[in-house]
Amino acid sequence: MERIGKVTMDKTKYQMIADEIKDKIIDQIFKLNEPIPPELQLQKDYQVSRHTVRQAIGLLVNEGYLRKEKGSGTYVDDAYKKTSESRKNQKTIGVITTYLSDYIFPSIIRGIEKALSEQGYSLLLASTNNDHQQEKNCLEKMLQFGVDGLIVEPTKSNEYNPNLALYVRLREQGIPMVMINAVYEELAVASICVDDVKVGFKGTEYLIQQGHQRLLFITKIDDLQGKYRMKGFIQACEAYGIQFSPEDIITYTTDSRGKLGEKVLLQLKESASTAIICYNDQVASQLLDEVIAKGYQVPQQLSIIGNDDSSLSQMGAVKLTTLTHPKERMGKDAAEWIIHTIQTGNQGENIVYEPSLVIRDSVSAAKNGE
Repeated sequence: MERIGKVTMDKTKYQMIADEIKDKIIDQIFKLNEPIPPELQLQKDYQVSRHTVRQAIGLLVNEGYLRKEKGSGTYVDDAYKKTSESRKNQKTIGVITTYLSDYIFPSIIRGIEKALSEQGYSLLLASTNNDHQQEKNCLEKMLQFGVDGLIVEPTKSNEYNPNLALYVRLREQGIPMVMINAVYEELAVASICVDDVKVGFKGTEYLIQQGHQRLLFITKIDDLQGKYRMKGFIQACEAYGIQFSPEDIITYTTDSRGKLGEKVLLQLKESASTAIICYNDQVASQLLDEVIAKGYQVPQQLSIIGNDDSSLSQMGAVKLTTLTHPKERMGKDAAEWIIHTIQTGNQGENIVYEPSLVIRDSVSAAKNGE
C-alpha cells in the first residue's frame, strides 16, 4: 500500500538529490552494477549534510534504483524495472479520504485494504484533510499514477468544489469511481452511504419518545451529511409536533469546531434545553466533557446522543447512546463495487445503509414538565 499524505508541490533537498541521481541512472551516466560516488563526495557536490545524502540514497534503495553492499559501497541496481513491470500487471485502486488516522476512517480503510488484497489489487491511499487544495493535489497524483479505479470520500461536500473538472477528467478517461459517506450532487457518481436523513430522524425521535421537547441539534454544515441529518431532525420535530427556534440548530464547519462548546453552552443557558442531538460521536464526546465540566449531570439533567457508534462512544464515565455506521463493511463494499465494475464493465448500484440505535448511558427520560 502506498500513501500520499499532505501532498505538496515543494520537494525537500534529499528528494531533489534523489531525482538527480535517478536521472543519471536512467541516462546511464551511473551504470548498472557500478558504484555511485561516495557519500562524502555527494556532500561536497550538493553542499548538504551527510544526513541529507543518506536520506536520498535510502529513498533510491527503497525504490530499487540503488543497492547497498556491506563493506563495499552503494551500487546502481535495476530492481525498479521489476517493480515497474509488476505494477503494470497489478491493478491499483486509488482511495481518497478526508482523514487517514482519525475517528472512523482507519476502520473504513481496513475494510477497503482487506477486500482489495484478497483480489490481488494494490491500494494507493491519500488524504485531503477536508481541504480543496489538498484534494486537487491528491487527484492530480491519481491521474499521474494511472489508477484503475477510485474510491473517494468527498471534501466539504456541501460547498462548491473547484475540483469538479478534475473528476470529470477522471471519468472521461474511463476510470470507475464510487463515493463513500457523501457525494458531490453536481456529479452523477455512484455512492455508498448511510441514510443520513434517517440518522437525524431516528436520533431526534428517540429523544422525543423519552419525553424531551426542548432540543438542541448540532450539525456540520460544510459536509452534505450534516445537511441531510438536519433534514431528518426537522422531519422528526414536525412529525411529533415539537417546536424549535432557529437558535436551537447550531452549525459549525471543519475550521470552527473548536469554538463549538462555547456556542452550545451559551444556548443551553438561554433555552434550558434538556437534550442534544450531535452530528457525530466526536462532537458528542467533546460536548459531554465540556458540559460535565460546567456542572451538568448527564443524563440526569441533560441527555446527549451521538452518531457513528465509534470507539469514542464507549470511552469515559458516560457511554454514549449513538447510531450505527457500518465502517469496515462500507470499506469492503466500496472495494468490491470497484472490482466488480472493472471486471464486468458494468457500474454497480448505489448502496444505502439503514442506521439503527445503540442505546447506552447518555440518554434518560425527561422529568415531568421538561
